[in-house]
Parts: sequence; structure tokens; C-alpha cells
Amino acid sequence: MIMSKDKLAIDNSQVPEGYKKTEVGVIPEDWEVKTYEDIFTFLTTASNPRADLSLDKEVEYIHYGDIHTKWDCILDLRLESLPSISKQKVKRATILEEGDVIMADASEDYEGIGKSVEVINISERHIVAGLHTFLLRDKNQVFTDGYRGYLHRIESVKQSIDRMATGLKVYGISKKNLKNILLPVPGKKEQRAIAQTLSDVDGLIAALDRAIAKKRNIKTATMQELLTGKKRLPGFGEEWQVKRLGDIANITMGQSPSSQYYNSEEIGLPLIQGNADIKNRRAVIRKSTSEVTKKCYDGDIILSVRAPVGEVAKTNFDACIGRGVSAIFYPNDFLYHYLIFREGRWSKLSKGSTFDSINSTEIKDLEIKLPVDLIEQRVIATILSDMDAEIAALEKRCAKTQAMKQGMMQELLTGKTRLIVPNHP
Repeated sequence: MIMSKDKLAIDNSQVPEGYKKTEVGVIPEDWEVKTYEDIFTFLTTASNPRADLSLDKEVEYIHYGDIHTKWDCILDLRLESLPSISKQKVKRATILEEGDVIMADASEDYEGIGKSVEVINISERHIVAGLHTFLLRDKNQVFTDGYRGYLHRIESVKQSIDRMATGLKVYGISKKNLKNILLPVPGKKEQRAIAQTLSDVDGLIAALDRAIAKKRNIKTATMQELLTGKKRLPGFGEEWQVKRLGDIANITMGQSPSSQYYNSEEIGLPLIQGNADIKNRRAVIRKSTSEVTKKCYDGDIILSVRAPVGEVAKTNFDACIGRGVSAIFYPNDFLYHYLIFREGRWSKLSKGSTFDSINSTEIKDLEIKLPVDLIEQRVIATILSDMDAEIAALEKRCAKTQAMKQGMMQELLTGKTRLIVPNHP
């Protein structure tokens, strides 16, 4: 339960100089504590814009699902297009203004409850917030533009939102409860410094995302050229041949061990049972089994044989394979990249009323077009593997930058680390 501000803790023993104890934790002495209701006006959102889609496109709207999946803290409308609806359908909803905050009031998990974005660069566009959102407007400009979207990332704020959430399968927070949640409020100068710093990090993350997307597009184009023989590498001219997969590779179909032998103590071998054991095209260890039925080996290709059929991965450890996958051995990575390139074609072969599936005969009969020259296969595989490594390096850098941002937010938004010297110009 959130205590009222008049019960604010005033015991400042063992508090660093220049700081004070408050209900939101230890914050700088020159910061204030206010509620959402102190700062924001809660405005009317569109009741159900998705059900009111119209060809008369006059007003754009923000859907709460996009707040969960597309944006992080700041929604820069220079970079985004939004769906539209007829103005008549939303005449009771409030048109957004620069700096408004849109908060998702519901989520299927606690992580998404209270997820917010601040709208910037709105220009002359007419936009409304949709169902399952709160529209918050800073009535006295307590916060500077570009700072408001980060408020839900403050640890004490997120903890309060989670405590007050209700629901079973979908969790939500009421407007009444949100209004009582407390916020630490720095001075305007410090807000601007914090917002600029976090914006710079966001810009770096966005640049890395664009670089990753570009590299992936280049790889897709390269696969189209090299894995079809449309483009030949210098020094290679032999014709390609069409072979059955079963004639060029060793294929082992999985067989699930009895569940009584499953364990999390790493007894026996790791178990690759299906798609749940594949992440980012690599087999991952979730559980082990002391009964080993069928086995794959370090470096084997893992092919999903049940929904979704045809997902391709590799394993870097020996494992037991269950009936949801097959293991394929081939002497180089050409086949691995080729199966990824043809991944979508398995749906034509899949069958089954409950789970789509393919059998060993269908896998063995898959036709593969490939160079006869093993050296050409290896060179092509190396080019594509190098591209994968470049993408992985960028993804790792992006993940590190995102982790750094999370740490920075907890330091800066609570005043633990300060970007300006108090009482100095």
C-alpha cells in the first residue's frame, strides 16, 4: 500500500550528504516527490478504434499493443506511420499534444503493466490513444519534453504499479491506483540533461538496429545469389546437381525418452525435444535425460519436424533428440545455410490435424541443388557464416547497449548518479 506524502519518512540517518529519505527511496535533497495526480491530467481515449476502422482516414490512433512491442519510452512520430480512422468515430477522444504520455493499462505479464511512451514531434498530425490506454498530460509542465516517457522505468514506480496490478490471465492497473503512485521529480535542468543522455543512448541503439537490419537484408540477397547458383564465385565453373537430402547427408529421426527420466540436474545428456529447445538458431539446454534414445552430436544440424516444421538450428553439444526434431550430419555448413534458405518450403509437405509434421521419407526425398565441388560449397558456407558472425557481433553490441541503458536509467532517474552539480550554473 502506498503511504500518503504527509507520512514521508524524515529519518535521514545513514543517508549520504546531499540526499534525503523518502517513500520513493533515497533521492537528492533538491528533488521533490509528487503523485501522478499532482502532475498529470487524465484525458479521454478512444473507446475501440480497431472496431471502427473506416476508409474515411482523418485521425490516426495509437494501439496499446504497439506500446508493448514497437516503442521504448519515446515515440518519435517523425519515424512512425499509424493506422487511421474516421474523425466521427472518435469525436469524444482527446487529440494528442506534444509531450503527452500514453500508458498501456493492461498486459499479459507484469513486465508490460504501465509501459509508457511519450509522444514527440507530433507536428500537425491528429492522433488519439486507443483502448486499454491512459492518456496523461503534464498540466503544469512539471517535466521537460523527452523526460516523461522514462517515468515508468523508475524502480520504485514500477514496483508500485506491479503491487497495484490486478487480474489473472491479463493484468491491469486502475486509474485510481495510478493517480496515487509517487514520482521523484528533479529540477528542470537535470531533467534535460538526463533526457538528452538517454536519448543519445536510444539513438545508438536505433543505429545498431538499422545496421543489423541492413546486414540481414544483404545476407538474404547473398543467399539468393549464392545458394541458387545465379552468381558463381571466381574460380568455380562446374555445373550444380540436384540431389536427394537422404543421399548426401546422414539423417537421424528423434525418439522421445520416457518423461520419468527427465531431470534438471544434468544427469545423462541434454534433451532437444522440439522448438522450445531452439533459440536464435542454436540448440539450448532446458532439461536433461538419463535415458538416451536417439542421439545427435556437436555440430549437427537440428531440423524441426513438428510445428513449425522446418525450423533450422545447430547444436554445439552432444544431446538426446526427441520426436519433435531430427539431426542431420553434413561435412560442411553449406547444407545448414541451404536449409535455412529453403525453410519456408516445408509447409507444403507438412501434414497432421493437430500438429503439422513431416516424416523421415519426406525429409530424405527433399531435393537439394548444390555444387559438386566441395571446395565451392565450403567457400559459399564461409561467406554466409562470416555474415552471420557480423550480425551476431552487432546484436551482442546492441544487447550490451540496451543493458547499459537499463543501468543508466536506474542511476539517473533516481539521482544516484547526477549529471549536473547542484546549485551550480
